[in-house]
Order: sequence, then C-alpha cells, then structure tokens
Amino acid sequence: MADETAQTPEPTVPELDPVVDQGLQRIAALEKETGDLKDQLLRTLADMENLRRRTEREIADARTYAVTNFARDIVGAADNLTRAIAAVDAEARATGGEALISLVEGVELTERELMKALEKHGVSRVDPTGEKFDPNFHQAMFEVPDPSVPAGTVVQVMQIGFKIGERVLRPALVGVGRGGPKAAPAEETAQPEAPAENGRKVDKTV
Repeated sequence: MADETAQTPEPTVPELDPVVDQGLQRIAALEKETGDLKDQLLRTLADMENLRRRTEREIADARTYAVTNFARDIVGAADNLTRAIAAVDAEARATGGEALISLVEGVELTERELMKALEKHGVSRVDPTGEKFDPNFHQAMFEVPDPSVPAGTVVQVMQIGFKIGERVLRPALVGVGRGGPKAAPAEETAQPEAPAENGRKVDKTV
C-alpha cells in the first residue's frame, strides 16, 4: 500500500522558449519607446503652438509700436501748430484781413492732416479734462482747490498727451482738483498722491 503521507509533486512550469522571451522583452521595450516618443511629440507640438502665438503677438506689437520714436518727435510739431493757431484770437481774425485768415486756415488744415496721419498709425490725443486722474497717462503738475468736483479730477490741462495703441507716448500735463467729495470706491485706486515739485512720474511708457 502506497504511503498516503507522501506529498503530491508540484506541477512544473514550462520554461519559455528563449526566442519568445526575447521577443516579449523587445515588444515591451518598443512600447515604452513609443510612449516616450509620443510624449515628446506632444510637448514639441505644444511648444511650437506657444511659439507661434508669441511670434504673432510680437509681430502685432512691432506693427503697432514701430513708429514710436518718430511719432514722439512729430507730436512736438503738432504742439507748435496748435500754439500758432491759439496765438491768433477772434479779434485778430476779424481785423487781420484775408491774408491772415488764409494763413490761419492753412495752419489749421495742416494740423488736421497731421493728426489724421498720426491716428492712421495708432497715435491719438489724450485730453483728460474732467476725467479721473490716471497716473498711467497723466502727469500731475499742481493741485487746484476746487470743492465743486470730486477729489482727483483733472481740472486743467497744461499740455495734452498722446498715446500709441494702449501705451502712453507722452503724458498729459495736468492740474488736479482737491477738496471736493471723494470719488466712488471703484475709482479710488486712481487717486493721485501729492505731486512732487516737478510732477509725478509716469509708470506706463513705451
């Protein structure tokens, strides 16, 4: 009679053919390599898209602000034309004769054409009379006691400003009212500090 206490032999696991084993290892390596390459490709595509968008923004900015230095020089000429027109008051026009009237009209026409040319290239005037003081576009030269307007309101413009696109080209030189009621809470962030002797600096420039 066979010994019942004898242990049942464990089933043997067949060994894989070396060729098959190498094939499976190669497949696993290729799958990992494919995953790495796919991840690298997606990252490269994302980088290229970011580069494309950044390049488009830079090109747009270049088109908008390419004339900045030239425009900054030209606005000085526009100031001179404006001063020339303002120097001839209504009485002088009425008594100056046809020659003076023709001269003034010619200067006014030149000023309008110059402003049209500037606006064509994105340059526009900044005349903030009655607006809330904005240190990004205005330079406070002095304060004016005026309780009839909210504190921080521009009550006088010494020199108009200019901007190109959304950037300041030349700040407007202004007098700011004080002593009036406080501005609405949403506008208090634009409240100017006491101006320095030569006016405050402009933070947003081109």
